[in-house]
Amino acid sequence: MLDGGGSFWYSEVMNRVDSVKLDRTAFSAASLLEPSDERAYWFSRSPYERLQAVELMRQIVYGYDPSTSRLQRVFEVAQRPQR
Repeated sequence: MLDGGGSFWYSEVMNRVDSVKLDRTAFSAASLLEPSDERAYWFSRSPYERLQAVELMRQIVYGYDPSTSRLQRVFEVAQRPQR
């Protein structure tokens, strides 16, 4: 991965998914016409922190199942037609 220790980075993010809790008391409403400060926040984070956040959101949205995290290997024997 980017930090040279890919498996450590991935397992670190995986451990975070289990510890994430939703704060139901936090709520904010804003107009879609007003500029947001989210862009400034994410630009202030390092690329590593941004990637961690993206991976965390991906796992929250799509879930994570260690048994299906790898690509499935399919082996098929194809017969070539005789000429």
